Amino acid sequence: MLRVEMATDPSTHLFWITSRAAGIVALVVASVSVSIGLLMSTRVAGRRLRGPDLRVAHEVLSLSTMVAIAVHGLSLIGDQYLRPSLLDVTVPFVSGYKTVWTSLGIIAGWTLIALGLSYYARGRIGAQRWRLLHRFTAVAWLLGIVHALGEGTDAGQAWFLAMMAIVVVPALVLLVCRLVGRRSGLAGGDGAAVGSARVAGAAGAATSAGVDRGGGERGSAGAAGASVGVDRSAGVERGVGVERGDSVTVA
Repeated sequence: MLRVEMATDPSTHLFWITSRAAGIVALVVASVSVSIGLLMSTRVAGRRLRGPDLRVAHEVLSLSTMVAIAVHGLSLIGDQYLRPSLLDVTVPFVSGYKTVWTSLGIIAGWTLIALGLSYYARGRIGAQRWRLLHRFTAVAWLLGIVHALGEGTDAGQAWFLAMMAIVVVPALVLLVCRLVGRRSGLAGGDGAAVGSARVAGAAGAATSAGVDRGGGERGSAGAAGASVGVDRSAGVERGVGVERGDSVTVA
């Protein structure tokens, strides 16, 4: 029996294989980077994991993700089967090949690159504003996952799904913990505000009761003391009391 083996020239698929490998690397590295970022900003077992080593690792992984995304998109231009243009791989909704999934990947890629580079301009952006923008990294990462599952050649393979579970599930768990913890913190803040209001109200009621019971001489003494307090609280002290908005200064 004659056995014929047909050899496939890998050079004809080199750019596609390169793009495919770079996309997988980008997904894995981005997931690990997101996990480390969430570890540094989320309380795990009652404390936050911070340190220079984690920051360096997070930065290196973020830069690696940007490089992998660039290789993933630009290497497709050399593919002889799809033959995409530069606009096809850089501008959303231009490519005619799986337009929705491709566009989601382009949006996710540009967002991750822009937010990653914004770290080096946070001084000009402002720390508070930069932290707000940086939260959208998780959204871009999720869009990248949707892109990989919707358009990835290996999306239906068991090894690909297992790999995604290993790197994506921990990041998703940390993201949920972060969101739940933030809501709990807001609820706690509201509860504290209500509690403070109740204490202030009780203190005001007690003060009013003391005045009513004081009567006569006590009331006169209180009025005299109040007038003396007003005379002494001139100028700067009165201004400080108003700026602080502290009800104690009124008593």
